Amino acid sequence: MNYSYLTLIKAIILAFVVAAFASCSPSSADNPGTEYMPDMYHSIAYESNYYDYYSNNTWGSEKEYYKIAAPREPVAGTVPRGYAGQTAQGGTAIKAALKGGNTLNAVSVPVNGSVPYAYANTEDERARATAELIANPFPITDDGLAVGKELYVIFCGICHGDKGNGIGYLVNEESNKNVKYPAQPANFLSDEFVAASNGRYYHAIMHGKNVMGGYADKLSYEERWQVIHYIRSLQAKDRKLAYSSSENTLNEVDVPGVLVASPEVLFQDPEHVNWGPSSHDDHGSDHGHDTDGHSEGSHHETGNSYHGEQGQH
Repeated sequence: MNYSYLTLIKAIILAFVVAAFASCSPSSADNPGTEYMPDMYHSIAYESNYYDYYSNNTWGSEKEYYKIAAPREPVAGTVPRGYAGQTAQGGTAIKAALKGGNTLNAVSVPVNGSVPYAYANTEDERARATAELIANPFPITDDGLAVGKELYVIFCGICHGDKGNGIGYLVNEESNKNVKYPAQPANFLSDEFVAASNGRYYHAIMHGKNVMGGYADKLSYEERWQVIHYIRSLQAKDRKLAYSSSENTLNEVDVPGVLVASPEVLFQDPEHVNWGPSSHDDHGSDHGHDTDGHSEGSHHETGNSYHGEQGQH
């Protein structure tokens, strides 16, 4: 009787040992092994952007689970915390709030270079951006022009040239004997591009144009606008006009920083800002792709340029 009882005990112990080894079988490249209580390792609720399918799941087939866990487009209107568009539209007040400077228990949110862009990469949307994006949301400043120049040299000059004349190293036969570039870069000094709206430049930076790729992932929101400021300064220099923090005789749109009494006044939604004597709708018709009626004289003989010494537009 005692012998039978001892045998039973041994059998039970052996069964537990075998079960333990079976539940912890080693994994390999093609076999994840057997898991003891798999729900201890795998989340019962599926997690977005995280693929963790296993054979004992209760969420359907592997294909169905992959579809559930796959990344999706954010909800329309979604913006990241601290996105740069807030600082451009709200000025110093929003910057202080993002840095936690308005209350004792506020949480500081690093300002990033992201901002929503509502125009798709199509020719119709390019035309819409050209017509609607008129005002540069940042004033002309010495620091901004310096940043814009540095970024222009890095990303733009090799094609468009240091002077903006479309004769960069890739197409300059004098400095580059192995020129084989398939397209002629745009000449920013031409009447067409001097007359073009800021939106035409911004959309090209975002999505690219022809053989030029987009730079949305390389330049932040503010950096794109500072590059556009620098391009405008090249145009002004070529025409012996002024485009600086104290004066702008190139166009009626971009505002010298010296004229901006309060950042909150300038940093609003650009679509609802009236920068000068012409309305937003007027600008929309004045800055299209066509160059008819956009001679140098038609832009600079209106008497509405910005001069710092006058203190008004």
